[in-house]
Amino acid sequence: MADVLTYVLHYEGQFNKNSLGAVSEGATRASEIGGECHALVLGGEDLSDQLCQSLGTYGASKVFRARGPEGLAQPVVDAMAKAIDEHGHSYALFGGGLLGFEIGAGLAARKQAGVTMEVTAIRTQDGELLAERPILQDSKISVSRYRGELGIIIGRINAFEIVSRDGGSAEVIDLDVEYSPWSGKATMVQRGEQRGADVDIEGADILVAGGRGLGKPEGFELCELLAGAFGGNTAVAATRAVVDAGWYPYAAQIGQTGKTVSPKLYLAAGISGAIQHKVGMQSSENIVAINKDAGAPIFEFSDLGIVGDLNKILPKLTEAIKSRKGS
Repeated sequence: MADVLTYVLHYEGQFNKNSLGAVSEGATRASEIGGECHALVLGGEDLSDQLCQSLGTYGASKVFRARGPEGLAQPVVDAMAKAIDEHGHSYALFGGGLLGFEIGAGLAARKQAGVTMEVTAIRTQDGELLAERPILQDSKISVSRYRGELGIIIGRINAFEIVSRDGGSAEVIDLDVEYSPWSGKATMVQRGEQRGADVDIEGADILVAGGRGLGKPEGFELCELLAGAFGGNTAVAATRAVVDAGWYPYAAQIGQTGKTVSPKLYLAAGISGAIQHKVGMQSSENIVAINKDAGAPIFEFSDLGIVGDLNKILPKLTEAIKSRKGS
């Protein structure tokens, strides 16, 4: 059978949403090729039987539980490699996120397996899984199929939908892992939620969105100051590229694999306007774009375009709005 193994990240008794999406997708695709979806979780005593069994709700028939430092890539690579060696999985599937990229790449090197990153869709053909990923600024779709005994698929953020199945309860199997010497070299110093995790960009009347043109994570302070000047129902949003880079929270991502928005005013700062982003914000009533590249695609569908240095324009715009409002 062609079984699929997924890794499920957890924190404070809850499973990561992108990981649950991977389990749901893995269960759907595995059933289409005559296999099962299994999950691997790694952590301490907080991984109770009940918590692990709950992954059956999302389609996992078995959960391999390994004891070790959770949230780090190398221990997970060791654990997944052992599970695959012992149980013969044909595919390893990861939800989006930097940790998934790191684990997937490490597992590919360990197992000499083919790997596809930034996958937005998976389909079956001739009893195999095929992975689709956008290329050429999301204007074309590349399809990957796998040779050898293992194929590794790493999704984009929010690429896979979470699907609950009534009455599911997974079998929990404890996995005894002998970790590699280098797997214990890194330690978790601090972990917490990213700022703005609860931001509601879908219900905002005004959105100030930032892209790679901001240059660095601190560039979002300009967007936040502008949003604060507008006041009212205003929020800050981001593109997939800067979210993947860790510059801003996933909850603020707009686009094909993020959220779809339709505010009264959408102000795009340093956003090129790739197709993947356009589909998430093109229904905005008014689109204003600021970009130093006069040829940026976003100008083609903007109501107002400003060509210039956003580091100079945003502060002046913020002051102008404050002055206009008398604040």
